[in-house]
Amino acid sequence: MTHPVDVHVGKRIRHRRWLVGMTQQQLAEHVGIKFQQIQKYETGANRVSASRLWDISKALQVSISFFFEGIEEATAADTGMDKAAPADLMGDKEAMDLIRSYYSIPENQRKRLFELARVLSDVA
Repeated sequence: MTHPVDVHVGKRIRHRRWLVGMTQQQLAEHVGIKFQQIQKYETGANRVSASRLWDISKALQVSISFFFEGIEEATAADTGMDKAAPADLMGDKEAMDLIRSYYSIPENQRKRLFELARVLSDVA
């Protein structure tokens, strides 16, 4: 049985890999493993060891803490503690396309867009 933390870390690996445009095969080659192992990590079927997570973080150019961001909300949603939490955003292609587009906008415009979205969400 998969642990919610392993699933969350796997989703974050997939999310970051997708954002940087890297395939499972490419990530596996950077880390020195088979792409099937990356698949197992991304689904949470296999746990990622600390040293392997270190290697993955270097290959994906993020800090290790990146993989644990949002863990409290994710585990609360998985246990039914937070019914307002959105569905799996990392697995939603439309959400990921929106995120990729958002980060392609110049930073000063991106901040203005973020503030606009925040105001609109407060009104809704």
